[in-house]
Amino acid sequence: MKTLLIEGWRFLPHSYAIVNQFQCLQFLREPDVALRHHDVPFLQPNWKATKGLFDESAEAAIRAIPDRAAGEKPDALLRVSFPYNLSPSDARRTVVFGTAEFRCVPAKYIAGKRPLSEAIKEGDAIIVTPSNWSREGFIHSGADPRRVVVVPHGVDASIFHPIDPDRRAAMRAERGLEGFVFLTLGAMNATKRMDALLKAFAVVVRKHPHARLVLKGLGELYASQEMLKSQAASLTEAEVALIHSRMHYIESTLTFADMARLYQMADAYVSPYSAEGFNLPVLEAIASGLPVICTRGGSTDDFTTEDFALRVDAKRVAVQQTDDAGGFELRVDFDHLVHQMLCAVESPDLAAKARVAGPAFTAAGFTWGHATRKLLGVLFEPSLCPF
Repeated sequence: MKTLLIEGWRFLPHSYAIVNQFQCLQFLREPDVALRHHDVPFLQPNWKATKGLFDESAEAAIRAIPDRAAGEKPDALLRVSFPYNLSPSDARRTVVFGTAEFRCVPAKYIAGKRPLSEAIKEGDAIIVTPSNWSREGFIHSGADPRRVVVVPHGVDASIFHPIDPDRRAAMRAERGLEGFVFLTLGAMNATKRMDALLKAFAVVVRKHPHARLVLKGLGELYASQEMLKSQAASLTEAEVALIHSRMHYIESTLTFADMARLYQMADAYVSPYSAEGFNLPVLEAIASGLPVICTRGGSTDDFTTEDFALRVDAKRVAVQQTDDAGGFELRVDFDHLVHQMLCAVESPDLAAKARVAGPAFTAAGFTWGHATRKLLGVLFEPSLCPF
């Protein structure tokens, strides 16, 4: 029996907490792993623990994970919170989860606000990150490549999966959803490129007035609605008039089951992002059988194929994220974004193909079971890591 201590966030709709909790549920299924959990304070004082994101049994299982006992020395420590704590621990192996959205890691991302190149030398921590794009960011900022391992995220197919057409039609009718529905989720910050999406949607509805756009924000953690309004400021009055009645914005926090229903009712998922460490909603949409429209060249290249994805051409541009960290972002080609959105509306064959190919793809390599098995190798198998 090996003891695994996790220092991280639980009961929060933040991506780090979501990843941590799904991984915890998988670790609990491992017969030779004794799981412990220590709750790290949330990043912002206004963030509050949220109940009911999972079903009752799953939430009870996560809540019942004990903290380490006095004097207990874990075999491995996994840190899943922010800022990234690379300090030495009393565990045999220390692993720190992190992402580098702009392909760099500013000092403010590190506990103590020190450069990554300095902090990582003070211990022997291994960094796990979910995409090759993100891995290059840690290396670019001074991490030893041997100490940065890609462990992709996963999806729970018992939650995120297609449903039969009759049930889907009934769900859409209950909610008054008609026409071709694009869906996008997230904090609505600038990296999500809602400005480009809204303008592109205005072009699409000129040709296809039946198109609709559903946007799900993250108001519990961020000022999502205000950020969306800020990005919409570039729209002309004519564009606003075109899309206003065809948009539906959701601010409230939803359970994972309710989130799954959004995917199941939509016709395509769209994410013209400029910088992402992974982009979990794209993977959840794939598992739900949706065609996905996403930026080419970024993190989603790791888990998208032409069987279900319409990648949008983008230019990689150097950016100065902070005074001490220069990295890169992707700027989508607007005309190609419009083209791919029109293709989604006009290509029923793609939808039929995605409904089968997407879930099969995630089942073959991108479940939480796949993710945690690889993570267990990083945590406990010396042969898989040099430190």
